[in-house]
Amino acid sequence: MALKFGANVSTAETDYGTVLLDERAGEYWELNPTGTLVVSTLMAGGDEADAVAALTNEFDISPDQAKQDVDALVLQLRTSGLAV
Repeated sequence: MALKFGANVSTAETDYGTVLLDERAGEYWELNPTGTLVVSTLMAGGDEADAVAALTNEFDISPDQAKQDVDALVLQLRTSGLAV
């Protein structure tokens, strides 16, 4: 499922990944390069399977571990209210 950040979330890409600002809570979140790749894939309209494929193509990671990582990140972003 595609991912979309709430209107209250600002993003900035850095040399080390992506920084998210939750403007409601005044909290910053930092995504490493793998998290950035997952989020970029999902925000571009890809689904979780596309994000898993992107991770396994870019990094030395098994499909099972990539799926666990994608699922955990998406759950955390949605649970925190950053993404819908």
